[in-house]
Amino acid sequence: MNRRLRHLLAVFLLSPALSLQAGYLDRPEARALVDELVGQGLDRALVERALARAERKQSILDAISRPAEAKPWHEYRPIFLTEVRIEGGVRFWDRHASAIERAAHEYGVEPEIIVAIIGVETFYGRHTGNYRVLDALATLGFDYPKRAGFFRRELGQFLVLSSEEGWQPEQPKGSYAGAMGLGQFIPSSYRAYAVDFDGDGDRDLWDATDAIGSVANYFRRHGWRAGEGVAVPAIARGPVRAGLKRDVRPGYSLRQLAAEGLRPRHLPRGEGPYALIELEGAKGPEYWIGQHNFFVITRYNRSPLYAMAVYQLSQAIRERREARQRAGNGEAG
Repeated sequence: MNRRLRHLLAVFLLSPALSLQAGYLDRPEARALVDELVGQGLDRALVERALARAERKQSILDAISRPAEAKPWHEYRPIFLTEVRIEGGVRFWDRHASAIERAAHEYGVEPEIIVAIIGVETFYGRHTGNYRVLDALATLGFDYPKRAGFFRRELGQFLVLSSEEGWQPEQPKGSYAGAMGLGQFIPSSYRAYAVDFDGDGDRDLWDATDAIGSVANYFRRHGWRAGEGVAVPAIARGPVRAGLKRDVRPGYSLRQLAAEGLRPRHLPRGEGPYALIELEGAKGPEYWIGQHNFFVITRYNRSPLYAMAVYQLSQAIRERREARQRAGNGEAG
């Protein structure tokens, strides 16, 4: 075979348009995942086809390397506590009031928390993500060593979920981390906590009603305590001891915190124990006393910045809506 013919054959075999794309299927970890999923009852050909069609996306690896939660609190807070997001929350609540109030009643979760979660996650459904979930989870599961095991497990959960829900794995789109719908559920959470809240036979988290019910269900299943508070600001009398544990998991009594010079600005609603939350404010440390419900919010996203943004946004939305209702009642009278 002459050199020119060999060159043309090589071009033919390597051309993306003409050759069979292997995607991630040739990776040993992918083959192991295939075997694991087949052992769970999935069809081998369907799993192999999905992994062969998964595409590595450098933009996904770039995005996960710069999470917003890496910012200090005084830069993170203004992302979410904005006039447009507060006003958007009031409109979302008004638009879906029936579903929100029903979810709050059935699951025992305050309506403003449900609204704020969806507001922080996707701006009330405006930004649910444009990455194929298959690509996001495969890219991170096979090319992001820092958390590859976690994302491979989620990739497996996604393929099982696709089979359960009757999806083509290439179709759903979500965030760069493979989260889906208005509430941005990762596949394992989708399988465990999504509910068909509108009763149409589908658990569709891109649908507002199902998303509202599913967020509320998630919080109930993680131990949300209806009627209790979330966090209260604290006053520090002098430097706070470095050895005092800053953790979202409650472990202190108010008396213990007071002995360290930390007192709540007002008494928390609900019983302890409590957590010490330290945030990086523009002029120095900002202290809060976190309650059990603050810890529950971190089961959705483990960052205390995220939990505080959700809480503060929820309060701003509720206050704005109640003020508007009072004004409306006054005008009507």
